Amino acid sequence: MASRLIDEDPALAHEHALAASRSAGRVAIVRETVAITAYAIGDFALALRELRTHRRISGSDEQLPLIVDSERGVGRPDRALEEGRSVDRATLPAAVRAQLAIAMSGARLDLGQPERALQELEIPEADPNRAFEWSPALFSARAAVLEELEREDEAAEWFRRAEIAADALDAAAGVADREVIVVEEIDVIDDDGAVDVASGVIPVETSEDAEEAEEDQS
Repeated sequence: MASRLIDEDPALAHEHALAASRSAGRVAIVRETVAITAYAIGDFALALRELRTHRRISGSDEQLPLIVDSERGVGRPDRALEEGRSVDRATLPAAVRAQLAIAMSGARLDLGQPERALQELEIPEADPNRAFEWSPALFSARAAVLEELEREDEAAEWFRRAEIAADALDAAAGVADREVIVVEEIDVIDDDGAVDVASGVIPVETSEDAEEAEEDQS
């Protein structure tokens, strides 16, 4: 229920998570859910407590970006940076590294360090020519920092890339085959699950496939 409700009613989702914690407080995913819903309603202190408990129970660092952002939420950007530096990023999944870079960049902005905020986003996952699940947020974060630096043209370009990446991922979602059509500035999914946004091709269902699907349904 917390998962179902978090987008439309985070406060109610949090109540469900708290109810679960009263019955299964030693289960890692329960504490993680309490943390995520607490973060969603802006209770960053509770989110931090629950995230640390989840980390202790599970041994996982995959919620490190949320820990960093929650430290920012309670007004401790310096502590946020310390948390972010406490783990070898090479041990984290790519999606977590991207989220962590965004959170660390935000902490730099909190400290009035836009140049260093931009440096935090200089990671291999910020490939402008391919779109992964994290790319729209990562590109938008870069654009926001460039705006802070008054590099308006570059910021506009990265906002544009964020939109292209989001459109490419939406278009590619659920596509089962490798047939393609040419569209503007979106390219094909590769074996790593990325969408190449350089030259403009996305995998789509062909008209013949669609007709066969309709015949099968009938």
